[in-house]
Amino acid sequence: MTKKRKHQEDFQKVKFKVGKKKPKLENATDTTFKTKAIQIPEQLKEDGVLPTQNRKLNIKDLLSQMHHYSPGVKHNALLGLKDLLSQYPFVIDAHLSSIISEVAAVFTDKDSGVRRAAVHLLQFLASKIRAEQIAPFFPLVSAHLSSAMTHISEGIQEDSLKVLDVLLEAYPALLTDRSVILLKNFVELISHQQLSKKLKSRDKLSWMLSVNPNRRVTSQQWRLNVLTRLRKFLQAVVDGSSETEDEGLQEHKDSPRSVRNPVCISWKLHANNQQHIQLFENGGLRPKINSSFRLRSLTSVMDSAEKGLSSAENLKGFIEIIIPLLIECWIEASPAQSAPILGNVLESESQHLMQQVLSIIHLLWKLTKRHDETYKMELWLRMNYLVDFKHHFMRHFPYSVQETVKHKKKESFKGHKNCMTSSNNVDHLLLNLTLCDIMVSLASTSTLQTDAGWLDMIRKFVTDTLQDGSKLNSKQVNRLLGVTWRLMQIQQNKVATEPLIKAVYTLYQQRNLLFPVRTLLLKFFSRVYQKEDLRSQRIRSRSKVLSRWLAGLPQQLALLGLRNPELSNQLIDIIHSAASRSNKELLQSLQATAARIYDPLEGTLVLLPAEAQRRLVQLVYFLPCLPASLLACLSRCCIMGRMSSDLAATLIGILHMRSSFAGWKCQVQENSVNDVDYFSFLFSTLIGFSREELTSLQGIRGKPHISQTQLSPIRLYLTDLDQFLHHWAVTEMICHSLSTIPSQSQCFDILQTGICKYLVGLVVIPDSTAGSVLCAINKLLDQACIISENLHKFLASCCYSLLYFLLTVDKEDAEHLQKRDMLWGSCISALALLPRLLRLMLQSLQVSRICREELPVVAQLLRLLMQHGQLRSHMITNEFLVQQIIKDIMTLKSGEVQEQWLTDLHYCFNIYLASHPQTPGPINAVY
Repeated sequence: MTKKRKHQEDFQKVKFKVGKKKPKLENATDTTFKTKAIQIPEQLKEDGVLPTQNRKLNIKDLLSQMHHYSPGVKHNALLGLKDLLSQYPFVIDAHLSSIISEVAAVFTDKDSGVRRAAVHLLQFLASKIRAEQIAPFFPLVSAHLSSAMTHISEGIQEDSLKVLDVLLEAYPALLTDRSVILLKNFVELISHQQLSKKLKSRDKLSWMLSVNPNRRVTSQQWRLNVLTRLRKFLQAVVDGSSETEDEGLQEHKDSPRSVRNPVCISWKLHANNQQHIQLFENGGLRPKINSSFRLRSLTSVMDSAEKGLSSAENLKGFIEIIIPLLIECWIEASPAQSAPILGNVLESESQHLMQQVLSIIHLLWKLTKRHDETYKMELWLRMNYLVDFKHHFMRHFPYSVQETVKHKKKESFKGHKNCMTSSNNVDHLLLNLTLCDIMVSLASTSTLQTDAGWLDMIRKFVTDTLQDGSKLNSKQVNRLLGVTWRLMQIQQNKVATEPLIKAVYTLYQQRNLLFPVRTLLLKFFSRVYQKEDLRSQRIRSRSKVLSRWLAGLPQQLALLGLRNPELSNQLIDIIHSAASRSNKELLQSLQATAARIYDPLEGTLVLLPAEAQRRLVQLVYFLPCLPASLLACLSRCCIMGRMSSDLAATLIGILHMRSSFAGWKCQVQENSVNDVDYFSFLFSTLIGFSREELTSLQGIRGKPHISQTQLSPIRLYLTDLDQFLHHWAVTEMICHSLSTIPSQSQCFDILQTGICKYLVGLVVIPDSTAGSVLCAINKLLDQACIISENLHKFLASCCYSLLYFLLTVDKEDAEHLQKRDMLWGSCISALALLPRLLRLMLQSLQVSRICREELPVVAQLLRLLMQHGQLRSHMITNEFLVQQIIKDIMTLKSGEVQEQWLTDLHYCFNIYLASHPQTPGPINAVY
């Protein structure tokens, strides 16, 4: 009992009362917690937010269906993707990686319907996705394409070509970056490897054309399909090359990389050291640095597989594989195999196949010219393939297309058994020209004797094609002129080149030639002329046909007008180039046509855009003679406003350089510009209006075109602001030219005679003409000049009419307000230079003859003249006249309340004249 009690004492049980809470233990854990709501951003909510198509499937649902085993489900998923992406294009950017990977994966799908839908979807995506967007995923696309091209299934191979078409159209640069793999795939599509019979080991493998009877198309049609894509692929490789080749024709000059931007130079800024001119060699395309070091290109540090066809080794290897296969394709399609009886007549399918064969070889030839050692590459091609090409290609040259025989009524073709009409639209001429281009690239001057036989065949074909009068398109003419240029380089004597140039000129004389064709012909003749002109004078032998072509260019330019500005620009460039080389025939023709080119109403100069006008103005410098009739046309061109004032100033400067007053140390060309005609040009341009226009202005009366005052016999015709500013800019250049003439007094006498003869006596004079006359007087006047009384009175009337117009112009008339500074400056300068002019103007202010409304204007004019610092001394000299005018005004205003303008007039008179200050202050009038 004792032990039991002790045990219970150690572990005593606490008894709780009913209704009482159990106390917390000392080591109890607090399990309470608080919760708060989490706000999820909208962009993280995906379920229910993604757009759906008409079947309520979003992008994730459609992409997941692409892995379904059923072809129908995959086909519907592709159609749904196209529908969804066309409605919501922004989904493409958000899921681009998944879309590209899933679509590319079905390139090799077993079902043809799925593959067709994939091609259609890829075509749609290509129009929506830029090249820089798809570039990170393009290796995956290219890998699936390569897998499809090398697939064991014939249907997948055929559809892979459709995928290739889409990618070549949309992303040619990305596709050509993997040229090594794709070129091997092309070869495997039409051939298979075979162990060489000469070597028992597998050191050397040869390729031979394969035949697959399971295909839906014939073997020849399949090869045509593959070679067509191979040609497009090689064309993309050629177009993407960073260098431009120099073929016989200027086809490469049309690329944007070779456009030369001219440097615009302002000689005024250059003379004042405000413009630095940097000169480059190599025609200004890039600066040439003289250094003994040569930088290694980036392609030299790449792996051979990464270089692609930019590597000479890879290019040679591909040529060694593909050329034998192309020759086999040619042999199968050649006339000897297909239709021996017809000789060189081709069927349509055979002609297409042969065209692709030659186009591929032509593109490979272009790629060989991109390497540094071009001569060695051409020699290698000649040694390996010239014999085969002569045997197979030139055997039936030239080729024509077999035409369908259609029998007609006997009455329509008496004497003919059959009537041949073309049933297809194949270009057999381009086939022959491509063959010619390939063959002439293998010939050179050193091999002329060896290749004389087949070169004569090509020369005869080219000449006949140029002269037969048929309508040729730009592609045919481009290839034709390329072959012609190459033939002229191989044999450069005049006996061989003159017939070729004559044949091209025959084509050039055809009417209604397309613009691209005309452009190619112009470029060809221009290059021939430049090549001929580069020869030394000792061995140069001018081509008569070329001289005839040059002589006809100015007349073509005059006839062309505004119908084709691009063609006009090309003609102007060629004419300018020949004129700068002093080509006699062209200068004579340009002289004869100058009156039509520079006609102020319908001439080429006033019709073409500004840049072409600038080139035409520069041509004036090269004209052998500048007669009075031509100078009259040029004067009208300057003042009519149909070319800019800067260009008119350039023309005036060119004529000054051609005159006898330019200050040449050497003797200028005799009778180039007659002195009398030159002064007539300057005076006519200074006046700004023809005699007929001035006569017609005399009948105009009243506002808003006329500014009239009762104190001057001259009424001002108010010109438009654009016409005024143009005339004023031209006037400044005319005054500059007049000021450079050595004998200023004689020049002033000539100007005075012209003004008195043609302007004095007119009632209405344009405001720009009056200002220009005053500006010229200010520029030429010196102490030796003697001014006649008639000119004094005319200038005084002009001054008051202009000043009255400036003081009465409405402040809201912004157009005429811009004339103020120029006209005011001319009037004040003339009054300051000629004291008698100021006196005559003051004498004409007989206020008794005017109405009361004009009195404030006269008072304001007197106040401004007295305030002007340059006129202070002259106004003091004429103090009596000024005082008399003020008295007359006071007499008219006697008995009335004195107005503010009259008070201001009295104040100015007392300040500036009554006190007779000895030193005129620097105060100028501000109106």
